[in-house]
Amino acid sequence: MNEMRGQVTQLRVVEGGAGRKPVTPVLAEGRSSPLANVVINGRFLTQPVTGVQRFATEILHGLDRLAGRGDTRLGGILTPRTDVPPPAPPHLALRAVGRLRGNAWEQLELAGAAGGATILNLGNTGPLRAGRRQFVVIHDAGAFDTPESYSLPFRLWYRTLHRGLAAVGARIVTVSAFSQVRLAARLRIPAERIAVMGEGADHILRAPADAGALQRHGLRPGGYALAVGSRAQHKNLGALSACATLLAERGMTLAIVGALDPTVFRPGADGVDFPAQALGRVSDAELRALYEGAACLLFPSRYEGYGLPPIEAMACGCPVLAAPGHAVEEICGDAALYADCMTPAGPASALARLLDEPGLAAALRTRGLERAKPLRWDNAAAQLAAIIGKSETRA
Repeated sequence: MNEMRGQVTQLRVVEGGAGRKPVTPVLAEGRSSPLANVVINGRFLTQPVTGVQRFATEILHGLDRLAGRGDTRLGGILTPRTDVPPPAPPHLALRAVGRLRGNAWEQLELAGAAGGATILNLGNTGPLRAGRRQFVVIHDAGAFDTPESYSLPFRLWYRTLHRGLAAVGARIVTVSAFSQVRLAARLRIPAERIAVMGEGADHILRAPADAGALQRHGLRPGGYALAVGSRAQHKNLGALSACATLLAERGMTLAIVGALDPTVFRPGADGVDFPAQALGRVSDAELRALYEGAACLLFPSRYEGYGLPPIEAMACGCPVLAAPGHAVEEICGDAALYADCMTPAGPASALARLLDEPGLAAALRTRGLERAKPLRWDNAAAQLAAIIGKSETRA
């Protein structure tokens, strides 16, 4: 979704092939850790940055900071070979292995290259050959629950892979209680087999707001409402048609950030057939400026495993108007204003209230800032490390 700004101060790449021993942990001496025999599947470091890669990169850097403080040990990072090696964080060694790339590398070479180590997969997929010797973070059951949003090859692959990972005993982690329940139902396993961790919002505050972003896009502070996310069908952007009309009547604009990956999502399904300003992909610095200058974030999505844009907006002091249900209500609590977004009238009525009711926008800003404050990537990484440590100790 956003352009990644890496926090890299050191690069260490060790070439190796399948069957090699796992990378030796590079951490402070004198402390044992059940994560010392865990290697990270670094395939995401070779992929374009979307929401999943954002999550994986932030968790990687959070784990690296834990390692740098001596709070845990990790066995390093394994990646496919690429023409330009990806950057490694300062406290974890990175090793390029195998000859294949993409799904083929992950399914055919990664498990062997791990050399018996447990693999941590952060991006929805993992090697079936690793069986129980892995943790897989699966963010939602969207391939099952919202098939209309995804291309046929993608959803068939994800359904087959996720059920296969559950069948071979992979240890599954997800990011909300909502996703835990939906994945348990779709993978036909007890919910207790799926651990739950959090995410963070502090990445959006890392880069200073781009002071010229609004002017470049022809926007004025407070003169637009913002929508952020991929242009997939379940994002339900078509429900904002009446909001666009309401905003235009008040001399305001609906601005939409995001793009569509045709290899994952079905094209032409976002329902945006009304006037709106499409901004495409933007940098974190631009996005922060857009959040800070917006009258509100409109988030009509009808299905989310977590929902990163609402908490990004809250961290920037932007009021949030969202559809209820799924994970967004779980994550945002009373810090957002909710509206039935099954028809355009629902969000338009709530938007009018947000713009007109004295004190409402200010109250949402205050509650949002408080809600986002503890949502930090270091906390999420520590949660994941604790989940892995507990499971590895029992294994």
